[in-house]
Amino acid sequence: MSTGSPRTRGPGAITAVIALSGIVVSLMQTLVVPIIPQLPQLLDASASNASWVITATLLAAAVVTPISGRLGDMYGKRRVLIASLLVLVVGSLVCAVSDSLVPVIVGRALQGLATGVIPVGISVLRDELPAARVGGAVSLVSATLGVGGAIGLPVSAALVQSADWHVLFWLAAGLGAVCLLLVTLLLSESPHLSPGRFDAPGAAGLAGGLVLLLLPVTKGGDWGWTSGTTLGLFAAGAVVLALWGWYETRASQPLVDLRVTVRRPVLFTNLASILVGFAMYAMSLTLPQLLQSPEATGYGLGQSILAAGLALAPGGLVMMALSPVSARLTARYGARTSLLTGIAVIGAGYGAGLLLMSQVWQIVVTSMIISAGVGIAYAAMPALIMAAVPVTETASANGINALMRSIGTSTASAVMAAILANMTMRLGPTQLPTQAGFRMTYVVAVLASVVGLLLTLAIPRTRAASPERSARAARHAVPASAKASATTSEQ
Repeated sequence: MSTGSPRTRGPGAITAVIALSGIVVSLMQTLVVPIIPQLPQLLDASASNASWVITATLLAAAVVTPISGRLGDMYGKRRVLIASLLVLVVGSLVCAVSDSLVPVIVGRALQGLATGVIPVGISVLRDELPAARVGGAVSLVSATLGVGGAIGLPVSAALVQSADWHVLFWLAAGLGAVCLLLVTLLLSESPHLSPGRFDAPGAAGLAGGLVLLLLPVTKGGDWGWTSGTTLGLFAAGAVVLALWGWYETRASQPLVDLRVTVRRPVLFTNLASILVGFAMYAMSLTLPQLLQSPEATGYGLGQSILAAGLALAPGGLVMMALSPVSARLTARYGARTSLLTGIAVIGAGYGAGLLLMSQVWQIVVTSMIISAGVGIAYAAMPALIMAAVPVTETASANGINALMRSIGTSTASAVMAAILANMTMRLGPTQLPTQAGFRMTYVVAVLASVVGLLLTLAIPRTRAASPERSARAARHAVPASAKASATTSEQ
């Protein structure tokens, strides 16, 4: 039981604070998208080096999510939320006062380290909210992953068209500070802790393995997919992660309890999460390019980046609007059915997109269908995870699930970029993707959805439990460490 924490507010206030924090953190994904073409000039760097402004955030986010989850389970979720938001503010301020490459990369990496707010926040909801409110709240906070990214693009584009690019980071710092203040004042510490020693070697091994694996995924297009650097890093990442897994199975207090992770519901939910993350980011990467392609290509719609962002913004609102629908679907039919439904809708959206490419409103419709599926699927995944793990490991397990989605988005970035870079046409001095290239990205996303459906079907079917019964089970769950202590004392 914590001391010195504020008294917990009502369920609505808790949900609102965590949802707002999730939106602000997810804003970091698209914050710099409008200035990507200008980054080499703004930072006096080559295009390849300037791309580290994006890569640093991605790598930091992937590394921090499972680590922050474990820290939340051990030392308190409120503390981790405060630390994460503080890091976001510091990173934003570093970028806001910088004009050169290295400080901006450092600041962007610090912004990425705040990504753990979302899985840790979802775990807070399970700990603090009445059972009847948990499903809807989890759905809403899960939707913030898409909402922040969707609204971030038009907001950022509008700002950079009328003000200096540093304003983006001043805005991020201000929003982060507001969330930090609200979390400090309105949330109390969770009573569900998993005491023990932090697995520093496990954290270092996981971080190293993920960096070695994701770095060639994100930079392989620049380095060459068959280059010695790319292949060498892939091989090194595989070796490090294999050694990390071997170590974790033998550690007395591992960073990630792999025995829980390989349980069938958790394993197949995480595998399906990779495909959902892939499908979500495919939309974020291809639809803006299609909207902004010149009309002279014969298929392009010639929109500005602000207009393209506004066209995709309704998708984020659809995600949020469907969060209560997803919660009711899960409550009635189970999270497995919700995940199946969400992935099926994503696939249907891309399938419809193959036919809806000639008008702006058609792209808007495609985006809204895909976003609806992503919102339903994202809401279902934490519910599946939390139903299959002990209450003292929810933050860690949600962190691993968020990591799987990050791996999916990283893979989508590499695959879609490779497709569009290899299926091109010349327009004057410029090479642009062909319409067939965009169609191919849709087909790949449909195939990813099919694989995701098959993986979800492998998740064991369970009867949807009432919220009250689920809460009683969670409240009375006995941590494994407590059981071990009881057994030792009896002996």
